[in-house]
Amino acid sequence: MLKSFKIKKILEKPFDVIHYHNISLIGGPKILYYGQAVKLYTLHEYWLICPTHLLFKFNHEVCIHKQCLSCTLAHARPPQLWRYTKMIQQAVKQVDLFLAPSEFTMNKHLETGLKIPVVELPYFTSRWERHDIPPRQSIAETPYFLFVGRLVKSKGLQELLPIFRRYEKAQLWIVGLGDYEPVLRRMAQGSPNIKFLGYQAGEQLRILYQQAVATIVPSLWFEVFGIVILEAFAQETPVIVRNRGGMPKIIEESGAGFVFDTEKELVNAMDQLMGDANLRAKIGRRGYVALQRKWCAEVHIKRYLELVEQLAAARADKRVAANLQEA
Repeated sequence: MLKSFKIKKILEKPFDVIHYHNISLIGGPKILYYGQAVKLYTLHEYWLICPTHLLFKFNHEVCIHKQCLSCTLAHARPPQLWRYTKMIQQAVKQVDLFLAPSEFTMNKHLETGLKIPVVELPYFTSRWERHDIPPRQSIAETPYFLFVGRLVKSKGLQELLPIFRRYEKAQLWIVGLGDYEPVLRRMAQGSPNIKFLGYQAGEQLRILYQQAVATIVPSLWFEVFGIVILEAFAQETPVIVRNRGGMPKIIEESGAGFVFDTEKELVNAMDQLMGDANLRAKIGRRGYVALQRKWCAEVHIKRYLELVEQLAAARADKRVAANLQEA
């Protein structure tokens, strides 16, 4: 209650814009009522329509048919009984516009019956601007594919490990930490073809992206977007993604990688990149060009400010109309 009171006091100040992100731990739906500014909300995950945020049923598969109560318990979370009221449906009416990082995420929220004004506004990255990138340098004698992300079941790394235990043409290098790491290490035990690199950042991470044959994103959940795709594009590195969530559209629009449904399709994509350095360079370059055209800070901020101006103008028009009616 004290935290909610403090947040309310802050948001009732005369801001022009209030932008909500992940609100689950700072007041829940009630926080959407606070303040009078133009209100935006970015759908970074599926919290509004899923108690576990991920639409990853029983921590095992994507959620197509809901079993929310039993799934919540399977995720070791207490039941959220307020979700069986109209609390969210009423609270979202306080938001002027919802921003979805991908078309998939936008449609997924709408198809559940959630009635919200929503537009697609993709993520961007300004990491490693081109003038900051030194010439390509070699850090590995053996070619490798790269995984970057949290080591949790929903990220799907466990499905890559058996493949790379058998794949003789390249290694798998893994960047990240997470609760699922002990299980993954046991799965990879005894394989010199799989390397766990732990947490990496800054220049070392940039070089890892740059030197990889490709970055693989095997997520099993409905990935909202996949920022690691853009980070790979920034280094002119191709990306291979699972046909899941918002990721395939990025590959389709950029032409900078491959989309797979099966292990056979994944290995085929890997083989193509391993067997043709020119193809890898061509595809990687497409990613960088697309990044500058569609997923850079300038493009994102320009569209964001346009939306804010439109919403502010719409509010002003409503005030004028209300004043005329009163007169």
